[in-house]
Amino acid sequence: MARGGAWWRWCSYKRTTFVVCSVNVIVALCVLRSVYLHVFSSSSDPDAISEFKYTDDQIRRAQESIRLRQESEPAELVKLVKKLNGFLQEERLELSLHMKQNLTNEILSRLKGVNNAANVTEQREAIERWRTEKLKAVRKTSFANPTINTTTTVREAKYLEKALESNLLMLLEDIGLWMPADVVNKDNNNKPENEPELEEEDIIPGRPIPPECHAERHTDYDGAAVRWGLTHHKETAADCCQACLDHAKRAKPGESKCNIWVYCPSPSGCYSPDIYEHKHQECWLKQAATPRLNFKDKYSESYRNSHPTAPVIVPWLSGVVSV
Repeated sequence: MARGGAWWRWCSYKRTTFVVCSVNVIVALCVLRSVYLHVFSSSSDPDAISEFKYTDDQIRRAQESIRLRQESEPAELVKLVKKLNGFLQEERLELSLHMKQNLTNEILSRLKGVNNAANVTEQREAIERWRTEKLKAVRKTSFANPTINTTTTVREAKYLEKALESNLLMLLEDIGLWMPADVVNKDNNNKPENEPELEEEDIIPGRPIPPECHAERHTDYDGAAVRWGLTHHKETAADCCQACLDHAKRAKPGESKCNIWVYCPSPSGCYSPDIYEHKHQECWLKQAATPRLNFKDKYSESYRNSHPTAPVIVPWLSGVVSV
């Protein structure tokens, strides 16, 4: 009994667990050694690395495929597209504000010598004479005309020369001037006698504007907006005025009544110093106890100097009605 008890004490739970774990560790180390030796021997065997090889037929077919793809590629078209992409990606030089102001002042000084009643052709001829003289002055030196700031760069001078040579309209648009296209009208001589002549300034697109609208061309009146023009478009200036009259009639006691209408007749939109883009046929309905002008006829030179995107002529058509 004594010897049996000693054996049982030697085979305790802790010792049995230790023996089993030791055996498992030894087996795991043996397995890892076997795997390591197999991988190492495979990677160091050059025959194993180059075991897979393409056949001659597969290589011939791959070469034939590459040759056909190269022959079918439109090489000339690819070259033209690359040249075109390079041309389109060229950075367009922005003229300095000082140069824009000087160019604008030079053109306006030329136009002052033209009679206000002159047609568009005479105005274009005056600008063409300025273009010819300016182009000669730019070509004399690597810099622009001395009347322009001496900080003008050679790149600006080259850009100005290129614009004067090939794209005068783009240059005029860049400095904030706009020239209407030539319009050729044929006189059919079929107008009745004693019919009054209509001047260009008297012609307003759409149906005639009623006298009570008191329409004023190239005018922008200030006032509190009772209907925003951004979402309120009318086909004609007469419709815009009528909307103002209708608004005043429908206004309830204590509500603001429209007594000012402002319309954008230009198909290219109308300029305004705010952050919005004002489009054709916008109709603003406003109210003011004492109507006050924002702008009339032309934007001043000082205003255009501080607002480079402002055009010369005020594009809006407005009127004050009695309610």
